[in-house]
Amino acid sequence: MNENIEFLQAFLKNPLKVGAIAPSSPELAQKMLKGLAPNEENIVLELGVGTGAVTKFLQEILPNEKSYLGIEVDKDLVKSLKKNFPRLKIVRGNACETFSIHQKTGLGKVGYIISCLPFVSIPNEVGDEILVEVEKFMERGCVFRTFQYAHGYYFPSAIKLRDFMRKRYGKARKSRLIMKNVPPAYTLTWKT
Repeated sequence: MNENIEFLQAFLKNPLKVGAIAPSSPELAQKMLKGLAPNEENIVLELGVGTGAVTKFLQEILPNEKSYLGIEVDKDLVKSLKKNFPRLKIVRGNACETFSIHQKTGLGKVGYIISCLPFVSIPNEVGDEILVEVEKFMERGCVFRTFQYAHGYYFPSAIKLRDFMRKRYGKARKSRLIMKNVPPAYTLTWKT
């Protein structure tokens, strides 16, 4: 199935969990992965894999399948992802349980978190739970990168995410506006 159609169907089925009407563009995906050097001791954890718009570029920099863990909540997307990326460890799960999901896999330390979660549209209490999970990895030394759409950059939930991270890890490294994305977006990076 066409990736755009699959993504739109997931959005229409549950707009609060998907949060966008189109998958990330190649330009946004490449910006999300800039500077990453994963290996078995510093794996990449991808939250909100979606249709795999970022994953297809991510798999090109993975040395092997033990360097990656993807978590996606939508069962239909997970089924499709497992078909499209058979060598990657992609599990159906809730981002609010990320730390325990990772522990059960037996994979190495998480060195990079790539988050495609729609923090702007998910309920605040869910976003708070996810950030607590992210913090568990950040305490061990990690890079956290996410993106925010330009039109939602000043929404209360977007500001809340940035404030939470800034108070703990300093000001984000913010990319230039990525215009070749629908809608345009910024990447935000924190490192411990």
